[in-house]
Amino acid sequence: MEGPTRALARFCSNLRFEDLEPNLIESFKKYLLDGIGCGIFGNKQPWVRIVNRMIKEERGRRESTLWLEQFKGPAPQVALGLGVMIHSFDFDDYHNAKIHPGAVVIPAVISMGERLNASGRKIIQAMVAGYETMVRAALATGPNSSRLRGWHLTGTTGTFGSAAASGNLLGLDEEKMTSALGLAGTQSAGLWAFNVDGAMSKRFHPGRSSQSGIMASLLASKGFKGPSQILEAEDGGFFKATSDEANPSLVFEGLGEKFFSLETNIKPYACCANIHSSIDGILSLKKTYGFTPSEVEKIRVGTAHGVILQCGFPYQPKSVLQAQMSLRYCIAVSLLEGKALIEQFSEKKISDPEILHLAERIEFHLDPEIDRLYPERFANKVEVTLNNGKRLEIKVESPLGSFEKPMTFEEVAQKFRSLTQGIIPEEKTEVIIESVKRIDQIKVIHEFTQLLT
Repeated sequence: MEGPTRALARFCSNLRFEDLEPNLIESFKKYLLDGIGCGIFGNKQPWVRIVNRMIKEERGRRESTLWLEQFKGPAPQVALGLGVMIHSFDFDDYHNAKIHPGAVVIPAVISMGERLNASGRKIIQAMVAGYETMVRAALATGPNSSRLRGWHLTGTTGTFGSAAASGNLLGLDEEKMTSALGLAGTQSAGLWAFNVDGAMSKRFHPGRSSQSGIMASLLASKGFKGPSQILEAEDGGFFKATSDEANPSLVFEGLGEKFFSLETNIKPYACCANIHSSIDGILSLKKTYGFTPSEVEKIRVGTAHGVILQCGFPYQPKSVLQAQMSLRYCIAVSLLEGKALIEQFSEKKISDPEILHLAERIEFHLDPEIDRLYPERFANKVEVTLNNGKRLEIKVESPLGSFEKPMTFEEVAQKFRSLTQGIIPEEKTEVIIESVKRIDQIKVIHEFTQLLT
């Protein structure tokens, strides 16, 4: 019987643009535009500057573009930089399998696409292979169990997505693709310890995964053998090593016909996706009932165990990342300012006394109904008690930007404009948007990446 590693390898080796339905292609154009916008914005973040400086110091083959740096370097190293850029502010796409696929896969396909002179069609084709592989690996791992063990699934499953995408571009056959996935899995890494102090390592994980996956596919292309059962091996396989609730059948379910990657979500808020439904809830209650923050006695959020662990810590303004991961901060700033965008997560803003005071009035409890839905649904219940004793409640199962409430291409384009404003000229912004819209008509990806120099 064919195992999950081999099944994914066969899928990735055989996938062609001509096999893709129009709605799939159009969705991936949105993911691509969103990722590039997040990367352009991320270029000036301090953690990105550190990584990009190191990449430029190392130099090497001039084959792939490090965006906005007037620099070309080796594809694996450039992918590292691009991954950190895209994930630099936690505004990039996500899947409910608890992963950020775009920050891993887009760097791999763009950097390797330049190296191989790939067409726009090949870029979309490889993106689908990478996203679908990463999503299925994460779903089959049992994302909640893996997260509760302390693994950051974007880092751990990202290597598979990058290897699948770059291996597809390289034209690896089934045997070599199996080796590429095996070599990717053995490099799998990423831990949630950053949540203790808001360290920069979370931003690093997607870039490192992208780099590792490219290295895996390049080695496999030259005949280097990787383990053929990296996912399912009883001793040292990825599933058993990282989770107590793996379900390998999710690798096989409708593979090649059903695309779980279509359930990728695009963020309207610049913070952890677990918090988005709470933001939707508090903003909806405020709009409906017209109360002010000063009228609020307390706010209670009914949520899942994994969300309390990840986002329910006592908030102290140690770093931007901690603010982005904090339910208390994000709900408080959203209620006070009516949004949770880039400007709500500045170094100055995260220490605002008014926000801190309101955050102290926010508490959480485990809600069994919400816990059962998680992580298939990033749902939350929000209850506001006013000073006059009146209680207001709302349940939000699917936040804005989720695959159930998706953004249109124009809405993603508007997000792109807001992210790139003041960084690149407006004229170039519109050219990039139009180029992504017709990416499947571009003959050589260099025609596109020259816009990102």
